[in-house]
Amino acid sequence: MLDRFSGATITVAIAATALGAVISASVTGTSAQAPAALKTPWGEPDLQGIWTDEFDTPLQRPARYANQEFFTEAQRAELDKARSEVLGRFATEREINGAYNAATFFSTKHTGARTSKIVDPPNGRIPPLTPEAQKTAAAERAYRLALLQSTDTCKKMLPGCAGGKYEPTASPRRAEPPPRYNTGRLNRDDGPEDSSLAVRCLTGGLPEFGGATGSFRRIVQTPGGISMFYDVGQGQGWQRNIVMDGSPHLPASVRQWFGDSRGHWEGNTLVIDVTNFSPKTDYQGSRENLHLVERWTRTGPRTLEYEVRIEDPTVWTRPWTVKQEFSKQSDEENRFYTEPRCIEGNQGLPGLLHGRRAEDLAFAEGRGPDPASRDNTGALIDAEVPQDPLQ
Repeated sequence: MLDRFSGATITVAIAATALGAVISASVTGTSAQAPAALKTPWGEPDLQGIWTDEFDTPLQRPARYANQEFFTEAQRAELDKARSEVLGRFATEREINGAYNAATFFSTKHTGARTSKIVDPPNGRIPPLTPEAQKTAAAERAYRLALLQSTDTCKKMLPGCAGGKYEPTASPRRAEPPPRYNTGRLNRDDGPEDSSLAVRCLTGGLPEFGGATGSFRRIVQTPGGISMFYDVGQGQGWQRNIVMDGSPHLPASVRQWFGDSRGHWEGNTLVIDVTNFSPKTDYQGSRENLHLVERWTRTGPRTLEYEVRIEDPTVWTRPWTVKQEFSKQSDEENRFYTEPRCIEGNQGLPGLLHGRRAEDLAFAEGRGPDPASRDNTGALIDAEVPQDPLQ
């Protein structure tokens, strides 16, 4: 998938207009001047290709870097060395134990130039929650902790039970529905919707910034239309279509998992306004009131800048902005690009639910432990994962 360049400068010849005009650009990862706009045969800015972020940058700026917007080269080298050592040690331990390898938990990408993807507010941090959003988050947290109270996670007071307490018996709240539609992992498997979106082969949708396992987006343009195909997580791929005809957003009563995307061009920048999200989606606590304004700009033969303004006045005290720089992948190596497939939900989830029913039956017959005393959320595994020095 990756098409990395190193060493000498590479000169790339690119068709710049429908008449076949050719320009040459030096590709070194940075540019001293703005490149000539790349155009499709019908004259629109050309954003097409498979794009990914080849560097690792935390969403929020770690507190120790305060108001430092960019790392120094020495800091990046030091972080790369420290992360490599942690990654190598953890990989060896997990392989010895016969469990997941370290790639499940850590990125192997080099540290990026920025100390955070968030560029506004200037401190690189997500703005504070509104009082109402704080209440909602606290209610959800209390419910999840109640379902964990009789597990070893709370008995040992591991991070997964922070703010909770241990009780030897199952909470009476175990039979309650969650305060709102569940998108995370509950310590209960009464049905598919007790599992996380990823286990159900669903995705959190927009905005999408990648993560430890990386992500790719393939942009395809036609006259009057743009589609983006996302390859994320462990096969939870999805597609969005950008409406470019100038028509208004869907009625407020119509809600969609990935929202309603309406785009237009501002010079060489594709601007997409996204609303009408479903209350079943969740981004950092924001659901149906999430509003995004995305800006996609081709900055060179192999570079694409993505900027998104995120707002929800019911969740955050002010809007905030994230910026990412993507690199173009090899068209030749990806000429056959298969659609992502998710195995967890399609095959694993039915087996998981069957296993839980067997545990329920065994406990009812006095042949096994109370299922409520077992932590199915992954908190016990998470407690073993070392902290990424970049975070």
